[in-house]
Amino acid sequence: MVRLVIPAGKASPSPPVGPALGAKGVKSMDFCKEFNAKTEHIEPGLPIPTKIHIAPDRSFTFAAKTPPVSYFLKKTAGIEKGSGKPGGAPIATVSVKHVYEIAKIKHIDSAHTNTSLESVVRGVIATAKTLGIKVVL
Repeated sequence: MVRLVIPAGKASPSPPVGPALGAKGVKSMDFCKEFNAKTEHIEPGLPIPTKIHIAPDRSFTFAAKTPPVSYFLKKTAGIEKGSGKPGGAPIATVSVKHVYEIAKIKHIDSAHTNTSLESVVRGVIATAKTLGIKVVL
């Protein structure tokens, strides 16, 4: 199994995809064509966490997930990167409504299907805090 974060619609045999799959004996161009076809409906360049399962015969299957919570929070808050000092003075704010919308998107992921939406919201708020983003009503 290989885990990579690949921009939607922009997979290419160059790093990180090529070396990671080449080391396992998989043709990276075949993966790139399938990945780009599967993510063509998503905004190009959106970071997509991907799990690639490689069979002994060097065939593969992959599962693309939703972008990371930190990506959504930074985009919503309008910042390029998080605070250098987590828990310090906030550098941006987001509303509870935005947090709830991000949690609804993340709740679709297979990792969160057995988790309550409330728990996902708490996780989004915790991520916001580590990025230096304050959640306001």
